[in-house]
Amino acid sequence: MELRQLRVFEAVVTHRTVTAAAVALDLAPSSVSEQIRTLERSLGIDLFERAPRGMTLTAAGERLLPWARTLLDQAEQARREVAEARPTLRLGALETIAATYVPTVLARLAERRPDLDVSLHTDAARDGLLGGVAAGELEAALILDTAGPLGELGFNLPPAPLAHLDLEDVPLALVAAPTHPLGKADALTTEDLRGHRLLVNVPACSFWLAGERLLGHAVERVRTGGVAVTRACAEQGLGVALLPEFAVRDELAAGSLIRLPLPTPGLHLRLVWRSDRESVPGLREVLYAAAA
Repeated sequence: MELRQLRVFEAVVTHRTVTAAAVALDLAPSSVSEQIRTLERSLGIDLFERAPRGMTLTAAGERLLPWARTLLDQAEQARREVAEARPTLRLGALETIAATYVPTVLARLAERRPDLDVSLHTDAARDGLLGGVAAGELEAALILDTAGPLGELGFNLPPAPLAHLDLEDVPLALVAAPTHPLGKADALTTEDLRGHRLLVNVPACSFWLAGERLLGHAVERVRTGGVAVTRACAEQGLGVALLPEFAVRDELAAGSLIRLPLPTPGLHLRLVWRSDRESVPGLREVLYAAAA
């Protein structure tokens, strides 16, 4: 059983098919298939169930997966500690929160571990960040979720032992242009929004999911784009928007947007990492710095 075989094994688990794993590893599909067959022969047991729609782990494959990830992580940690003069920690963050929340975390981390370099990776999609943490491409990531277990907001989790820490609340505001028909109401219920337009990004967006929990199917959804575009469309009276308070604070103060009087659920800023990788250099300092 070799490390290269375990890397191929983990890639097939992550990407579900030989072809997708081959693209991710920059290998020929035949090479990926041969590495898996060699690994299975060395262990004397099948690790995957082969089906037209993809490959799923057998019970033996499920048992091997945590061992494979542990061994690969330890090999990568050893390589980095030997090859790099300064340890580097790879931290991911959603683009929507990177400018607002990440600099404080990085400043705390620099104070605690001046010898540690941090490589920041931002992504518009939560799935990419969680997949990076699961695959060991990131040590940790900052995402948005709601109270409760990880993923309670309504998104899927990758097959990895993920742990999380709630850092702080991220309040949301339901906003509209001052001329909106609901703008003069003293109080609103979900039913009052029925028939109105909710400006949204994509279904995987945290604010879309928060809107699902708040409004269900009471409103018509109109796709606009990211936070900046959605906010601008709301200012033009094209609909209402559920956005983080930090993204509309200036507009509320200037009067180009108003807050609609409907109680809104808040989100939580969460730091996510793999619980089986807490020994990675610098990761504990990230946790301390984030929680400070």
